[in-house]
Amino acid sequence: MAASLDDDLELNNQDYYSLLNVRKEATLEELKASYRRLCMLYHPDKHRDPELKRQAEQLFNQVHRAYEVLCDAHSRAIYDIFGSKGLEVEGWEVVERKRTPAEIREEYERLQREREERRLQQRTNPKGTISVGVDATDLFDRYDEDFEELPGGGFPHIEINKMHISQSIEAPLTNSDTAVLSGSLNTHNGNGGGNINMTVRRVTSAKGWGEVEFGAGDILGPLIGLKMFRNVTSRCFLTAQCGLQFSPRGLRPSCSLMTARHLDQNTMGYLQWRWGPHSAMTTSLVRDTKSSHFTLALQLGVPHSYLMMSYQYKFQDEDQTKVKGSIKTGWFGTVVEYGAERKISRHSVLSATVSVGVPQGVTLKIKLARASQTYLFPIHLTDQLLPSAVFYATVGPLLVYLAIHRLVIIPYTHAQKEQDLELQRKSSATDIAKKKQEAESAVLLMQESVRRVIEAEESKMGLIILNAWYGKFVSDTSQKQEKAKVIDVTLPLQCLVKDSKLILTEASKVGLPGFYDPCVGEEKSLKLLYQFRGVMHQVISADAEPLRIPKQSHRIEAES
Repeated sequence: MAASLDDDLELNNQDYYSLLNVRKEATLEELKASYRRLCMLYHPDKHRDPELKRQAEQLFNQVHRAYEVLCDAHSRAIYDIFGSKGLEVEGWEVVERKRTPAEIREEYERLQREREERRLQQRTNPKGTISVGVDATDLFDRYDEDFEELPGGGFPHIEINKMHISQSIEAPLTNSDTAVLSGSLNTHNGNGGGNINMTVRRVTSAKGWGEVEFGAGDILGPLIGLKMFRNVTSRCFLTAQCGLQFSPRGLRPSCSLMTARHLDQNTMGYLQWRWGPHSAMTTSLVRDTKSSHFTLALQLGVPHSYLMMSYQYKFQDEDQTKVKGSIKTGWFGTVVEYGAERKISRHSVLSATVSVGVPQGVTLKIKLARASQTYLFPIHLTDQLLPSAVFYATVGPLLVYLAIHRLVIIPYTHAQKEQDLELQRKSSATDIAKKKQEAESAVLLMQESVRRVIEAEESKMGLIILNAWYGKFVSDTSQKQEKAKVIDVTLPLQCLVKDSKLILTEASKVGLPGFYDPCVGEEKSLKLLYQFRGVMHQVISADAEPLRIPKQSHRIEAES
């Protein structure tokens, strides 16, 4: 979370140290000296022209804001870690001012989490599932003698034989109470039903919560349930659930109890007991690492008992591809499943699983999860173990995916990236134009000050900036191409000369008054040609490199 927050804070962040031209370790006296000097330069009362007065007021306010933040130890500590955007987070005013940088970062993340929680409370957090069952057994289980009797040329008959739709929404009532409304509809071979449930959940403490459920349906009747969760220790938790179903055949009570424990950093052990219409005792072991996921489960119950083992391998690629396989055996028979899962977009995950079992036959399951919505398409191919059905269930989805990926997904992703780059270019151009206007305004405001500085320096043969360029210098190119990536900063640097010295700190020069970034995202440098004691000097300095002139090493030797 912290990493993503830091990325956000880098955007549109102004460098206060660069604006005041002081070191990051600058003392209060150094800050005051720089502030007074810039105030004299940009004070609005020094300008009579309304436009110059307005521009001076904007720059004066920026300088005042920078000085105000850096002079306050608490605000300065926040700014050093998170930048100017970090100061805009609500809640700093109630935070103890004597904090270390680590404590401030922790407090910032806490305030950000609270802000995210407030945002979440305004959402209903909808979740839904749509499942469409397809019966395609006619593709493989048809008989030759029936083929001639089928009307319409004997095309295979494929039908949708079952559907399931469920949806839920959440409504935060208080900081600790949440109401959840959910409902579902089911249909199978022409017969269907539905139910609706209302759940109220309360977080009792940091260690547990409880919820009460009320439900009603057209088949089973009303339902009342209670569920509780509790962290017993830091490595163990317990879940208990009981319910009472009012069915046409009378009351049908049910109860379940589950305990889980961390066996090591990547392994969990579960033990569950259920009593009711489907009584069972289940134990399972789950191991999840960076590259794999393993599950081993054993259930003894009525009517189903089984032993299940599954393994999932995760490829370490940008699309988070996973290959999985499992085997499950019990009173119902044996089922072997294998498949793959792949992230196809930022919020979408596509998976395909082939299920081969006795006596279940062969089924292809396609699943698309997009954000909080899930779409399932189980396609039953055959009731028998036919090699042809297994082959087509395996190869068919792979070929379809490769075709769609090449013909649709790749062109769409490429077009989306181009669109994002174009928007970024436009945004960058707008930002550069704005910064350029501010820099030009600053240069206009410092004209009179520069004139006085030059007169004072000339009178004592001091430091005169003849030419200064800032930006990206391209070698072996025309002067026109080079100027397209640099800006003239002669006047802004001359304005910073004091007592025949120019001192620039290690901060990026782009924040200095009269500067802007002519080549966003590229390496920049500063090139100066200056005169001191009647002798020409020249120097090229990296953007974030400290600079102090004049220096004897910058002297240009006269040609003999």
